[in-house]
Amino acid sequence: MLTKRIIPCLDIKNGRTVKGVNFVNLRDAGDPVELAKQYAVKGADELVFLDISATLEGRKTMIDMVLKVAEHVNIPFTVGGGISSIEDVDVLLKSGADKVSVNSSAVKRPELVNELANKFGSQCVVVAIDAKQINGEWIVHLAGGSIPTELNLFDWAKEVESRGAGEILFTSMNNDGTKAGFANEALAKLSETLNIPIIASGGAGTVQHFVDTFKDGKSDAALAASVFHFGEIAIKDLKEELRDNNIAVRL
Repeated sequence: MLTKRIIPCLDIKNGRTVKGVNFVNLRDAGDPVELAKQYAVKGADELVFLDISATLEGRKTMIDMVLKVAEHVNIPFTVGGGISSIEDVDVLLKSGADKVSVNSSAVKRPELVNELANKFGSQCVVVAIDAKQINGEWIVHLAGGSIPTELNLFDWAKEVESRGAGEILFTSMNNDGTKAGFANEALAKLSETLNIPIIASGGAGTVQHFVDTFKDGKSDAALAASVFHFGEIAIKDLKEELRDNNIAVRL
């Protein structure tokens, strides 16, 4: 049985880690490199760094931060934000990132997923999908959740899998920052539709929410931010609880 992964997410804006509710009202959560070092020691399986304003502001992800994280952290980490070409990915991977996450750029030019998978391998390519449930349908949104598209979550996920994505990072905008639990129904449907790992994102508030997303949502990994950044859930305690619920984790 594959172990389930716990992934702290660090949303980066102007070089600092920030966290909001439903993608707005951001507050400072600390220095990303220091947080990354702590998480690596405390038992996180992977890390995700998202430069949340990169797409909106037309900037590239901060390479110097990636270099520093790679220097101090011994667990895999994914970097996203403003990535739109093979050249962008080449620089990030050479700087020490293990994977990259593409979101808006893949929607605007789906061939990008094929290009990255062909050049670097599917294992490096995470497609992040921000979606909001509107009138019962999950609609994909772009640019930090600010622009709705006409894409359906499940159709788009299936397409990027066929193009070579190695993982899907699905954030429910309805659940994000609410601490009311993950969107397990949608996650379970994604898991049943696809053959690649699904990372659950948006809604973690309690240890039970993680248990539920692995059992009911059939998620392969669970990503969270504020509950880890502000010390509400300790990763070691979380993993012990998961193990007690017969969920395989790396301790």
